[in-house]
Amino acid sequence: MGNTPQARRGDTRQRIQDVALELFAEQGYEKTSLREIAERLEVTKAALYYHFKTKEDILISLFQDLARPLDELLAWGQQQPRTLETKQELMRRYSVALESALPLFRFMQQNQAAMSHLRPGETLKDRMIAVGDLLRDPNAPLTDQVRSLSALFVMHTSMFAMQHLDAGPEEKQKAALEVALDLLAQAHPQERPDTPDAA
Repeated sequence: MGNTPQARRGDTRQRIQDVALELFAEQGYEKTSLREIAERLEVTKAALYYHFKTKEDILISLFQDLARPLDELLAWGQQQPRTLETKQELMRRYSVALESALPLFRFMQQNQAAMSHLRPGETLKDRMIAVGDLLRDPNAPLTDQVRSLSALFVMHTSMFAMQHLDAGPEEKQKAALEVALDLLAQAHPQERPDTPDAA
């Protein structure tokens, strides 16, 4: 328990979330019981029930915590001009939000069958679509719209598709962000500083 990397504030709710996520990753969501979570935490099941009644309640709370920075990012993005500079800053901020949510995304990857009938996945999908809408210009040529949306997915696939590349997590994330920013720049040729004239 002491080696939990995310044992952040000594806050019981946070500790329950961290330990549950560890167990979900180790043995799968379906195979993990509340009793096992309580045992790993060295608390009674009653103490666990005080905070969460079911495994899904724990999962919902994790997704709500993930959604909060995304909601703040969306609120910020909706107030900004739809320029290349804004979209690139949005992507930089999105990269930071993703980094803090990495354990949850690992859980989603490893528990796809369970995720298909759990409510929280839909909430996250809606927010990703909203971020994509901020990046994409609906009046741009289709190829540029695809580039803008691809920038978003590069950030996600980097966490899984690049697992076997010979580089550390920070290096991979930095490379993925660079590619995402480049895709956004390609989708806005008229705003690129190295493009003298769109015509």
